[in-house]
Amino acid sequence: MKKFDLIIIGAGRASNLAVTASKMGKKVAIIEKSKFGGTCPNRGCVPSKLLIGYAHVARAIKESNRHFIDSTINKIDIEKIFEETNKYISKIDPSYKSRFNENVEIIYGTGKFVSNNIVSVNGEELTAPKIVIATGTKPIKAPHEKAWTSDDIFPLEGEIPKSITIVGSGFIACELANFFAAVGIQTTLLVRSQRILGNEDSDISAIFKEEFSKNVDILFDTSIDEIDYTNNQFDLTLINKDNNKTKHKSQALLYATGRESNTNSLDLQNTDIEVDERNYIKRDDFFETNAKGVYVVGDASGENMLQHAAAQEVNYLGKILLEGEKEPLKFKYMPHAVFTEPEIASVGITEQKAKEQNIEYVTSITPWLASAKAMSTRLKYPRTKFIIDPNTYEILGCHLIGPESSTMMHQILAVMHLDNDVRHLKEMLYIHPALSEAILPAAVGAVKAIESYKKDK
Repeated sequence: MKKFDLIIIGAGRASNLAVTASKMGKKVAIIEKSKFGGTCPNRGCVPSKLLIGYAHVARAIKESNRHFIDSTINKIDIEKIFEETNKYISKIDPSYKSRFNENVEIIYGTGKFVSNNIVSVNGEELTAPKIVIATGTKPIKAPHEKAWTSDDIFPLEGEIPKSITIVGSGFIACELANFFAAVGIQTTLLVRSQRILGNEDSDISAIFKEEFSKNVDILFDTSIDEIDYTNNQFDLTLINKDNNKTKHKSQALLYATGRESNTNSLDLQNTDIEVDERNYIKRDDFFETNAKGVYVVGDASGENMLQHAAAQEVNYLGKILLEGEKEPLKFKYMPHAVFTEPEIASVGITEQKAKEQNIEYVTSITPWLASAKAMSTRLKYPRTKFIIDPNTYEILGCHLIGPESSTMMHQILAVMHLDNDVRHLKEMLYIHPALSEAILPAAVGAVKAIESYKKDK
């Protein structure tokens, strides 16, 4: 049996921990069944954003008449777009492995627990006083063998489809639909209900629905009843809420209906590790599972399923294991973004959640048009929505929809991180007439809403 100081199962963001530990002289085994780097740079957030860059340019040209510019696209080289994206993906695995020194043993295979502190991989048993599970998640399997999930897009090899049907209403479905539609591939998005991006604040998702539907063909209240695949084409029978059926043809069919736990392959039944009802691994405030010395970080816990959260957790676990950190990691806030057109950025609670939890709050929603830079986009829909505690002025939630929302959100995050009080955003000095200046009237409006609320109370 091979002995190590640290075993890591899953070489995504947790590979950073292997780098840190090995530099401190620790003997590390890192086990990966696919590619080093994990989902984000290989099959997720990074390559999808590279595609969105192309979509953004194509969309700007198509919509240039909004700026009184008459322009046409002569050609979009889809093959070259995917060739460049695939080239990026091909460099991830070797790039991640190049960071390891001689103290790291790389093992390709599926790690399975034999007991709390013994892992078997490729028929060989390994042990260590500290074991880290960082196995992430996987797309929910498509119901037809020829249908894709997001894992099949990166890298996309072979002939690029001329038409694609995407099933889903979350951010992955919307981001991919946004790209394919923008670059000229006939795109249909199937949504089971009338709601799209249902986890976003309802005011924001309503604006998104109206604007997104202008660029992407969306069939609401619609699902697939039957799937036939012949002659390299899907012949679909669609059914709506009134049980009316229609036929629909598509060269490609992609399911983006969510992600699920990867823990089934770990043989956790051989350990004291417990999972929740969704099969995600339970842990305490220090990332430790019920099995002493076994930790879980990132999406495998099912808690904060975002890459930036996983990176923070891995870094902090390094402090716990290698530097003797005695305080748990407490996220003050957890932001996210949807990189589509329109772009969305959100942090904190939505208004519907505030109502469900019976929280006392005040809300304001403000257009961006007080900013000349925002006016220059000639878009009327961008908004900032604040949800504020009227007693403390604390930002409970903030939701942006408009160009560069994910960038603008960091101004709000800085205030939430240092001293969460919306009045700081009202009082700070802004560069005029930057896009970020759109936050100023939103903050002023939020403070006025609180004053009005207190007066009427």
